[in-house]
Amino acid sequence: MKHPSSRAFFAYWDDKRGFARAPDRSELEPGPVRELLGDIFVLSYDKPVEFPFRVAGTRVCALLGRDLKNQPFPLLFAPECREEIRDMITVVSEEQLVAVAGVTAMTEFGQKAHLELLLLPFATRAHSPISLTGLLAPMYEVRGRLGAFQLTSFRYLAHQPQRFAPRALRKLQVARGLMVYEGLR
Repeated sequence: MKHPSSRAFFAYWDDKRGFARAPDRSELEPGPVRELLGDIFVLSYDKPVEFPFRVAGTRVCALLGRDLKNQPFPLLFAPECREEIRDMITVVSEEQLVAVAGVTAMTEFGQKAHLELLLLPFATRAHSPISLTGLLAPMYEVRGRLGAFQLTSFRYLAHQPQRFAPRALRKLQVARGLMVYEGLR
């Protein structure tokens, strides 16, 4: 991750997930990341309606010059990039991997803007719709509205080594000469 906002949001998300693969969406509070809220968004994992925005930060909306609530996320991208974005959202949501992407777009004044996209999964809950969160931040100040995004690069972050809660081993005497240690499966 190159952008400081991406690194900060990832660190907060990583801290909240604790020993799980992803945090529950109720665990993320706006207070600790209030300076990043303008760049943060939440998507609904709903394939038939193209993964619509549930919430979009003010800076994300300002970059595109419109309110993004209920708008399909892949439609922000050029047609040749949409299938990769759909696949990326699917991998993040279903496999609970983190994705980081480089994105470019032309401003209304003909200048090229470079942005960083971060997609983070939420833990899935029974009988609840699946969603994911993300951050879209320009690498430098952008003047004017942006056109269609081009995906320039992306990668998935491998799962951090599984973190297990410390556990004390108990020694149990089962039979003479046989020692059983309780442990992890």
